[in-house]
Amino acid sequence: MNKKFSKKLDKLAFRIINMLKEKNDAYGNSALEPANIFGDLSAAQALCARIDDKLMRIKNRGITDQTEDTVDDLIGYLFLLRMALEEEERIM
Repeated sequence: MNKKFSKKLDKLAFRIINMLKEKNDAYGNSALEPANIFGDLSAAQALCARIDDKLMRIKNRGITDQTEDTVDDLIGYLFLLRMALEEEERIM
């Protein structure tokens, strides 16, 4: 096992996971339990819409110092999408 790679990967994953936990504390569990005030999307559908928004931002603005957080957000949304899909599979 490449220890340098593993250490970098762990550090990145820890940062993304902490970001998700902080946002969950701030917004409640809205990513996996959407309020659906203005729509009736499942959690997975709503997350896909957010992922589309992040990808469009990257497409339009590229990845720069000013948009670098978009990459972290995208990684986080993909984690949440995986969680939502697993929850939907469990329910079905």
